[in-house]
Amino acid sequence: MERNPIFQIRLKEESVIHVFKVSEKDAWSICDFVTANEDRLLDFFPSTRAQNLTPDLSKRFVAQKEKQFQSNEEYLYVLKPVDSRKVIGLVYLKELDWENKQGEFAYAIDYNYEGKGITSQIVKKISNHAFQELELKTLQIFVHKTNIPSVRVAEKSNFVWIRTEKNKFQPKGKEPMDMELYERYKS
Repeated sequence: MERNPIFQIRLKEESVIHVFKVSEKDAWSICDFVTANEDRLLDFFPSTRAQNLTPDLSKRFVAQKEKQFQSNEEYLYVLKPVDSRKVIGLVYLKELDWENKQGEFAYAIDYNYEGKGITSQIVKKISNHAFQELELKTLQIFVHKTNIPSVRVAEKSNFVWIRTEKNKFQPKGKEPMDMELYERYKS
């Protein structure tokens, strides 16, 4: 029996994308997603990439993420077309600071689905959920200025540019990078 989605969005071309909390059933599909998008994940999702290069690694990754979801440490959502079990994207709500009521988004979508507004719609839905149900007050997105699609997701999801964070992120084997901080606040 297929589980019920947490959210769904309808695209212009009448297709529907479901959003689920990560589940053991997703391990193989996450491995496939990472393998198909390995180059895209290399710099900004090195840990996710490394933990999902084989089905066995993905099983361990998913088990860890399920535990983190249950303990409210980190939330990983998977995106799937309504008529498929294939994972086409990942959205993290991470770096949760319950004392300050703050969290951070990270997201990646399959190259075949980029530019359709899917990630922006999902980030909006999860933001609303985070404000209403999780009672967070501040949500953040860190993005490199050259990652124009990610900048557009932040802006389309009602996040506002705050500042440049110097040397905020260091991809493996590369120099530290400045990242742009975008925030959205509970109204």
